[in-house]
Amino acid sequence: MIRQVRCPNNGGTEGSRRTFFIPYRMGIDSSAETFTAGTPRLPPPPLPGTIERLSIFLDFDGTLVELAAAPHAIRLAPGLVPLLEHAAACLEGRLAVVSGRALADLDQFLVTRRLTLSGSHGGELRLAAADAEAPPGSAFPKRAHLEASAFAAAHGLLLETKPLGFAFHYRQAPAAGAAVEAFARRLGAHYGLQVKSGKMVAELMPPGIDKGGIVASLMATPGFQNSTPVFIGDDVTDEDGFRAAVAHGGFGVLVGSRAATAATARLDDVNAVHKWLEGL
Repeated sequence: MIRQVRCPNNGGTEGSRRTFFIPYRMGIDSSAETFTAGTPRLPPPPLPGTIERLSIFLDFDGTLVELAAAPHAIRLAPGLVPLLEHAAACLEGRLAVVSGRALADLDQFLVTRRLTLSGSHGGELRLAAADAEAPPGSAFPKRAHLEASAFAAAHGLLLETKPLGFAFHYRQAPAAGAAVEAFARRLGAHYGLQVKSGKMVAELMPPGIDKGGIVASLMATPGFQNSTPVFIGDDVTDEDGFRAAVAHGGFGVLVGSRAATAATARLDDVNAVHKWLEGL
């Protein structure tokens, strides 16, 4: 389906109109999540064109792309990168993708220098049009990685190595979830690492890094100051981003469903996020 989108308040000139193709129902359908008794009935967010001086912070997996069995197996909807670039231009650069993936991994999919990208849950940052990355924090202990590798091999798990840590993926071995989480907590306690749990993933990294921190850092920059931040994400690690957005006068948008969340609005799935962005 072809949809015409354009920036608000641009005088309605035909030259400002851009067209993107976003197919529906790609990959895993996140709208299949069911509501439980404790799931908040959140309203949809206001249309982006109605929010004064809007800033947008976007998670990647489960928000901009459907979840897949392995990190490398995701598929981007055709037209997604131009859509994000157009949204960033409409917002005068106040758009950032904030992912748990390493920045180099994000670059393999979002092949552009026109977007501000943050990887490793806010531990890595590259501003739009910048050639250099912000220096990462402390590297994780080598011994911890060796122990993690041995555990992953013994349990048939995918161990994803990142600049600031490593993540156990157990989507293909869900029965190992309890063992993975317990091992991650023990390893984290021993080496002074924090554990971030998500959808079929447990990640270890140095303490003090989260998505809320990068939102706060960007909101302190001249480009983002005095704006209304909206953080959109689907996973538990996005809750830090939701809270940071609230602290700076904005709000969080949950993609899918979860019983407990700091978000005050909700979008059904990845396709709904794409459609919302087209409102710019």
